[in-house]
Amino acid sequence: MAGYAAAFILTHRFAAAWGGQGFYSLLYPPAGVRMALLWSRGPRLTLAIVVAEMAVQTATGWIVPGEPGWITNAIGVARPPLVYGAVVWLVCRIAAHASSSLSIAPMPLGLASVTAPVAVAVVALPWALLKPELTGVVGLRQTYASLAGYTVGDLLGVLLLTPPLLWVIQAAREGPRRVFWPETRLFFVIGEAVLVLGGAIAFGLLLVRIDLGVPSIPALLAVAWIGLRFGRTAGWCAIVIVAAIVLPWTTGNMPLAERLTLHMSLTSVVVVGYLAGSFADAQARARADLARRDRMLFQAERLKTLRAMSVAVIHEIGQPLSTLALEAKHLHEITVGADREIAETAALINRKAASLSMLVHRLRRFGGRALDEPSALPVSSLIETVAALVRPEAKGRRVLLEIAPVASNLIVLGQEIELVQAIVNIVRNAIQAADGCVQIDAEGQGDRVEVTVTNRCPGHQAPQPGMGVGSLVARAILEAHEGTLIRETDAAGMVRATLSLPLVGAAG
Repeated sequence: MAGYAAAFILTHRFAAAWGGQGFYSLLYPPAGVRMALLWSRGPRLTLAIVVAEMAVQTATGWIVPGEPGWITNAIGVARPPLVYGAVVWLVCRIAAHASSSLSIAPMPLGLASVTAPVAVAVVALPWALLKPELTGVVGLRQTYASLAGYTVGDLLGVLLLTPPLLWVIQAAREGPRRVFWPETRLFFVIGEAVLVLGGAIAFGLLLVRIDLGVPSIPALLAVAWIGLRFGRTAGWCAIVIVAAIVLPWTTGNMPLAERLTLHMSLTSVVVVGYLAGSFADAQARARADLARRDRMLFQAERLKTLRAMSVAVIHEIGQPLSTLALEAKHLHEITVGADREIAETAALINRKAASLSMLVHRLRRFGGRALDEPSALPVSSLIETVAALVRPEAKGRRVLLEIAPVASNLIVLGQEIELVQAIVNIVRNAIQAADGCVQIDAEGQGDRVEVTVTNRCPGHQAPQPGMGVGSLVARAILEAHEGTLIRETDAAGMVRATLSLPLVGAAG
């Protein structure tokens, strides 16, 4: 928060060059810093941001406790971050439960960036009418002009500054990420963008030169085109170029009406371009998700065929193997008093035949259709089935599989095949990345059960988890059962995958 306060002071001073009537600025970068912090860390920091901004404004003399009107000034300072936090929370909630393209990143950020400044202006309107001393303006016309300037300044500050700040924060956390570009060569992408934007700017300057005003339509169409064609990053770069042309022009002595008109035109270009780029990126992500789901469907069809084939094979060998297990048991019983070597060999054959028969029995249950309906399932039974399925792979990779005792009263409701598949996928991922050992624990936590799969990656270098199809399938299965999947990696390279499912009761 100390860093935020310092950034707030610096950007607040920078905004003075575009100061409008009252204390509002027609370019307000602190709003961009505020939005970046709220979006990256969540609306839970709203109150901390309010405290930081009030401390800055107190230190700079805007809020002087004890003087007349200081409470009104304090409310005016606290209101914007409170509204910003509420808007971010609301947009995140709507995006989490929506299924339209507006809920696909980065559209929620674009919606929050556009909505928050407008929401603050709407909330501030009654205060501006009832407390004109807050803004230093008198009359309805000046009040509306002041609030319009506030909205324009915040929109420009948010849309110009928030995206690069979030990119820097994301790069610091996760490393540089791939920027969306169309499936064309970069040279042609840059060439088309330069041609479109350069032509629009040249046409606009020509109209200014022949005294036909400062039209925003050419730049607006060009920026929207670039955003829709090449995504948010390219759209934002085009926005910055247009802003770099307009903003220095409006820093000098210029009538308020003319400056406000230019900034409103620039704001329309910025909003349309940023939303167009965000929409293009959201559509690209949606297409990528559909392609991934298509691959998963193809894989599912192959698995259905494999399931049918395996059930047929298991059925064919199941009966002879059961007979062989019975005969092996009988052989072991009648050779107990025989020669020591013969008795040990018979006991070994009995153990191997019984183990193989049990494995085939479990595979037959796992592949059968009788288990497709949801039923009450002991978690201990699920873990036993999972262990039987993954133990051969663990042995082949020389990975020790440690399974803690599971309480018998932990019962979940679901489809056994799907839940076993989900746990198997997570355990297999752990086995493939483990450095010698994989631990499986299951414990009750209130009205839920948590199954934790822990492994240590070699060299303390944990891979990025959750990127494979197996993890995607596991997450989808668990969410269908009202469960969750959380992965955590500590500094020592320990990876913990926690599967949480609701309990339905205790065994009698």
